[in-house]
Amino acid sequence: MIVVVVDRLSLRLVPDELRELVEPLIPAFTPRPQGGGTAPLDPRQVFTAIVYVLTSGCAWRDLPPSFGVPFQTAHRRFTLRTEAGPWRALHRVLLDELGSHGLLDWSRAIVDGASVRAKKGISDRSQPGRPR
Repeated sequence: MIVVVVDRLSLRLVPDELRELVEPLIPAFTPRPQGGGTAPLDPRQVFTAIVYVLTSGCAWRDLPPSFGVPFQTAHRRFTLRTEAGPWRALHRVLLDELGSHGLLDWSRAIVDGASVRAKKGISDRSQPGRPR
């Protein structure tokens, strides 16, 4: 039996509405074949711990114990989920949900060119000695 204690920080990071959207997209956990680390953990606690690390910028090792998830477990499940690919689907679901409630205004969207990689074969003109 899994006992879940949801505190205010957890509810702020992953409110019930977000959890309902996310649950179908998160792959079910399967125990590791070598055993160990199979204590039942609530999927919401694990997801909330992952969200905390990703939004706070802290290191996995610095995950507060109050989340009830060992940092090793949070990191391993994040890695497994990343390989399974639910993050893009989650992003799409969240954008669709926000758009359906009129909370997105695409006319005000900004593309940050600093985060977009240059096309292959295009050189960096800022290099010294390069013609402009």
